[in-house]
Amino acid sequence: MEYSGVGIAITGCGSSAPNSTVTNDQLSQVVETSDEWIASRTGIRQRHLSDSSGTLVDLAAKAAKSAIEMAGIEPDQVDLILLATSTPDDLFGSACQVQAAIGASQAVAFDLTAACSGFVFGLVTAAQYIRTGVYRNVVLIGADVLSRWVDWNDRRTCVLFGDGAGAVVIQANERDRLLGFELRSDGTQNRCLNLAYASTAKPLLEDCEIGQGNFQPITMNGQEVYRFAVKRVPEVIEKALFRANLGVDAIDWLLLHQANQRILDSVADRLKIPSEKVISNLAKYGNTSAASIPLALDEAVREGFVKTGDTIAASGFGAGLTWGAAIFQWGR
Repeated sequence: MEYSGVGIAITGCGSSAPNSTVTNDQLSQVVETSDEWIASRTGIRQRHLSDSSGTLVDLAAKAAKSAIEMAGIEPDQVDLILLATSTPDDLFGSACQVQAAIGASQAVAFDLTAACSGFVFGLVTAAQYIRTGVYRNVVLIGADVLSRWVDWNDRRTCVLFGDGAGAVVIQANERDRLLGFELRSDGTQNRCLNLAYASTAKPLLEDCEIGQGNFQPITMNGQEVYRFAVKRVPEVIEKALFRANLGVDAIDWLLLHQANQRILDSVADRLKIPSEKVISNLAKYGNTSAASIPLALDEAVREGFVKTGDTIAASGFGAGLTWGAAIFQWGR
């Protein structure tokens, strides 16, 4: 069935994180570091980590169920599930497993990979399906289990990442609450942050050699990523605001990918947005990649900070390199 083209609204949110937490002091028993060193450079105090039996699907499904409940719809009313992740349980994709886990029997489901920008890219993707009249109810999930791919001997990276999931329900709406967006990619800077595949040659036949191997732990040039973020993120937010025909003073909340508190502070300073308008839960969760924006949004909504009609400037940035911003209003 096709529906007439309409606007979108974000009507529900949910989140999930593993029960196990590791503080900076505990991490100092694993690698040479300290709470002061980590907190002063990143703002992170602890992170949630999945145990060996934990799955991405479990985290994603729990967040999705919570968002669906808040939106007041049933799972079999969901038309589309978008799972933004870089760490699926199955390299062929995990969205279909999430579909089964939440009982969304009528939904199409697929993974979307844009690393820490995944939620913003997914929001824009979901909007196109609704605006063109194809679907009415979309569940967008950002979820990552980065602990699987961290080198726990590398103190430059292992202190940064945590595991978690966040989800939203996006529905057809008479008034379009996605006011503007801007998305960007630059593959020439892929070397700055990646989780690369390493191949080993394996002779198969006399004249046929294939490559087999595995993905290597996360590598990152922290200084380059920092410089990239503090320059490009304010630019992309300003362009999204321009497309929305809004000024910075119209923003009620700045909701950035939770990568580093110094990045959050620098972007806010450049945009002249006061600190009380910046949503941050980085200290409790660390960098959860595609999960970080919806996880922080869910907490802010449930704690009563974000209210219906509030205007939010959200921006994701990270591996690829990818970055983007979306200006939206919470609620119908």
